[in-house]
Amino acid sequence: MAAFSPQTSSSSSIAHLGSQTRFSGADLGPDPKSIGFPSHHRSSVVRPLKLTNSKSRSRAVVMAVAVSGNDQTQITEVDISLSPRVNSLKPSKTVAITDQATALVQAGVPVIRLAAGEPDFDTPSAIAEAGINAIREGYTRYTPNAGTLELRQAICHKLKEENGISYTPDQIVVSNGAKQSIVQAVLAVCSPGDEVIIPAPFWVSYPEMARLADATPVILPTSISNNFLLDPKLLESKLTEKSRLLILCSPSNPTGSVYPKKLLQEIAQIVARHPRLLVISDEIYEHIIYTPATHTSFASLPGMWERTLTVNGFSKAFAMTGWRLGYLAGPKHFVAACGKIQSQFTSGASSISQKAAVAALGLGYAGGEAVSIMVKAFRERRDFLVKSFGELSGVKISEPKGAFYLFIDVSSYYGTEAEGFGKIENSESLCRYLLDKGQVALVPGDAFGDDTCIRISYAASLTTLQAAVERIKKALFALK
Repeated sequence: MAAFSPQTSSSSSIAHLGSQTRFSGADLGPDPKSIGFPSHHRSSVVRPLKLTNSKSRSRAVVMAVAVSGNDQTQITEVDISLSPRVNSLKPSKTVAITDQATALVQAGVPVIRLAAGEPDFDTPSAIAEAGINAIREGYTRYTPNAGTLELRQAICHKLKEENGISYTPDQIVVSNGAKQSIVQAVLAVCSPGDEVIIPAPFWVSYPEMARLADATPVILPTSISNNFLLDPKLLESKLTEKSRLLILCSPSNPTGSVYPKKLLQEIAQIVARHPRLLVISDEIYEHIIYTPATHTSFASLPGMWERTLTVNGFSKAFAMTGWRLGYLAGPKHFVAACGKIQSQFTSGASSISQKAAVAALGLGYAGGEAVSIMVKAFRERRDFLVKSFGELSGVKISEPKGAFYLFIDVSSYYGTEAEGFGKIENSESLCRYLLDKGQVALVPGDAFGDDTCIRISYAASLTTLQAAVERIKKALFALK
């Protein structure tokens, strides 16, 4: 390892801030970040450095300056390097933009937030009451790792009645949200070097989940002219002996596209010719669908039950995002593997949320009246946005058939100059411009694998959407 020689200069000073001691000075670099190591007798400061050991492997270290009670100073090294697996991950742009918009609102900036994929409705009262009653009745203990038998039986009934697929309770694992269900499935079936086939535009987390499993995400582009649906011929041309997973999401986040049954049947025929290929069918938006579109579960197709891991949950259709509950259904061999991961990761999901989920599944077919009221409102909002943006020249639209997102092609605005902002180069700079000048938070399409588009969530009131459209149009007119 290279020798470590801390240097100080006469410009350095020590500033005492309570129990925290910090070095400041030009020798430590601009805007230094510090990490405190609390101790009863000493305080310390760290500064990030980059060293190289004898094997020429870079590692990150910090210089820790500790001051003891007798004013003696000791300088040590702390290795703060991170796992290559973590370093390979990209942070979620949807989370980052949502957090940024929230911070602006809290600071008094009147930002309209249309970035998050979260229904603006309250959880239906019957579901909320079931959760409250669970607390009052002391149902606050650990549950079995895979979920309560009561809930897993209710899920089996739902999947049989609504989706035409049969499972037993030991073929279900309930998790802390559908996101956990998906990542556990990827970790359970992928080996290093395997390929995960992901149609784009995609939910931001799919490629990163593949990387967490040391697998390689293989992105297959789609086009707005084809409603962002996967071309079976392209799929077949990209499959290799390394292909392990195909991830399908219908209705889709971010596009709202719904896969017709005929297209799914074509895809199933291709999948059937590749023994190693499994399918994760993300069906979290299944009930938020607009007629005449209909939902088809991939596992219900001939020969697909044995190789499909169906993921669903309660966040979207039942407006239960904060309850954190999802589930996976599939062949017992794969489900048991997912359960093994969960047992060493989080264990079982919230007992209270599981009681609420039983009530949700008891509301009736497809969520009953409570869900249909929400879907009616989403459709009204969709129709307003499609009409409003359809009036803008240079904007291309694929009308969503489900979910609550509009994914519009705004690439005709790229290359324009915005006064006081600069050049609009891509979806990210356009979204920054709309946040800066229009005070509307949207998500750039590059986060979803398509830089020509931006995503607008219409999980907001019609009044809010009307105000947002006016701001967006005003900002876009300024570019033209």
